[in-house]
Amino acid sequence: MTAPLWTSDAAAAATGGRSTVAWQASGVSIDTRSLAPGDLFVALADSRDGHDFVAQALDRGAAAAMVSRRPDGLPEDAPLLIVPDVLPALCDLGRAARARTAARVIAVTGSVGKTSTKEMLRRMLAGQGRVHAAEKSFNNHWGVPLTLARLPRDADWAVIEIGMNHPGEIAPLARLTRPHAALITTVAPAHLEAFASVADIAREKAAIFQGLAPGGLAVVNGDLETTPILLEAARAAGARVVTFGEGEANANRLVDVALSEDSTAASALSGETRFLLKVATPGRHFAVNALGALALVVELGADRARALCDLATWTPPDGRGRRETLVLDIVDDHLTIDLIDDAFNANPASMAAALDTLAAAQPRHGLGRVARGRRIAILGDMLELGPDEARLHADLARLPAMEAVARVHCVGPRMRALHQALPEDRRGEWTENAQILAGRAHALVDAGDIVLVKGSKGSRVSLIVDALRKLGHRPGGDGEGDG
Repeated sequence: MTAPLWTSDAAAAATGGRSTVAWQASGVSIDTRSLAPGDLFVALADSRDGHDFVAQALDRGAAAAMVSRRPDGLPEDAPLLIVPDVLPALCDLGRAARARTAARVIAVTGSVGKTSTKEMLRRMLAGQGRVHAAEKSFNNHWGVPLTLARLPRDADWAVIEIGMNHPGEIAPLARLTRPHAALITTVAPAHLEAFASVADIAREKAAIFQGLAPGGLAVVNGDLETTPILLEAARAAGARVVTFGEGEANANRLVDVALSEDSTAASALSGETRFLLKVATPGRHFAVNALGALALVVELGADRARALCDLATWTPPDGRGRRETLVLDIVDDHLTIDLIDDAFNANPASMAAALDTLAAAQPRHGLGRVARGRRIAILGDMLELGPDEARLHADLARLPAMEAVARVHCVGPRMRALHQALPEDRRGEWTENAQILAGRAHALVDAGDIVLVKGSKGSRVSLIVDALRKLGHRPGGDGEGDG
């Protein structure tokens, strides 16, 4: 029989709370919509107060609910863990779970590529032990402790994503996580609304090293203008330092990178060891992050050859650069478009990387109403860029990759600056919001096209991804695009 994740006694000891009855939980949940029977429901107060959903959680099979007060209308014997404050108590659960596990713990941060790199690590380590990682991008003040609170005692590896929007957020989450190794994918102009400069962003990212366990490992992108800031912070924390990237000074470097329609392959060096690195999706940036992730797991004792084999099958999660083919005609399955779904994150650096990938992709000609297949970009607002946001949006028009894009459609008030900066022959539609353009999705594309959809999550360009997928038919006619 599998041991419970939490018992009432263990949870009460961790949080300083009081259980009304004895209970055992097999998981931890903060959302009744995804709650599984046997979960401990944590009544966080966010946009809505989780206490309002305790009765519903118990009706759906929750083992107990962690609350700061008894909600009205519950029976006297309702299984509750009563704590002074729910969010700090969730952090206490995470801290206790971290303390009792023997897992090797990895933390990942960076302006771009955190979630994809977390998933690469999950894929590489899955064949070398039991891996624990969040199923979504749970990287904030409640997401990190929730991921830790779900950490099984018998896990071999744990991969924790740590993000930030404002100064001072990363260090406490890193100390809570206490990783054996921490990786910074890159530092880029993101969240400039809250930071004075990219150097300040680098210092915040480098705060992840403050949480390293004694003798911990710092894995740093060695190709950045801000690399010296990262290295200084890593050394100040007493970390072992490993660098990765494309520059010759890196301990792990890509020597040659080749993109195909459905993969990226690179010749790489780690010291004197040469090897072939591959991921099952196009994108130079994916190869760089994969190299950093590989360097980390090898330093922690994983087998490089096995990790490379598993990495070769990795594809990005939805909304993070995933590429799929959509069949437009239920009768003729040659009439397709290729969709690059990158709808969940955007800043100038990730926009440039995504447009490079689009520029390297090859459309197919002679299939649709338009004689030649096209590269089409549908771009939503990049959020939290601060006072220079208009210039940063307009500057996208000058990226070399834009020369290969036939049409650029823009979504949102900030993207109007890009729309106005584009040459007339490349300028597509501009709409105030994604819902309007989603209603015109059928008119934006044609068979043979390759379509990139990218924007910050708040721009809601995922609505356009959904609308494009609804145009697709799998052979067999289930109305969903191939994934």
